[in-house]
Amino acid sequence: MSLLPKNRILVPIDFSEASFQALDETLAFVDDPAQIYVVHVLVPISPVEPGVIWAVINDQTRKQNVEKVFDQKYQEFIDQGIHFDVLIGDAGTEIVNYAEKHNIELIVIPSHGRTGLSRLLLGSVAERVARCSHCPVLILRRHGEMLG
Repeated sequence: MSLLPKNRILVPIDFSEASFQALDETLAFVDDPAQIYVVHVLVPISPVEPGVIWAVINDQTRKQNVEKVFDQKYQEFIDQGIHFDVLIGDAGTEIVNYAEKHNIELIVIPSHGRTGLSRLLLGSVAERVARCSHCPVLILRRHGEMLG
């Protein structure tokens, strides 16, 4: 019996080095990439943004751009069945809702290690996910990161 489930694992990414490291470590941990679900959450754009006003950007084009970048980096695993979705909304809420909807057994998420005022103002997505998730959450710290 394994302490951590190896089926239906969700790895939220924000295209930071820490999130790619979390995904790479998860890929090394599981036997079948088709058991991995990857999500990226875009913040909603305001209708008064210049790109929206001039009709050069919308939610669909934003999603397509994110998918293209992910496809280029992880094409080998896409061919092996890894799941990738782009969502729009509050990151913590969207990740938790996605996990419930897809019966995820484990969420692997990196911590960016914000402390003090930046953590108070920006919050911690990893912390919100861990607090609200229906399943276990593995929070990966960066090497050399200080808690506090």
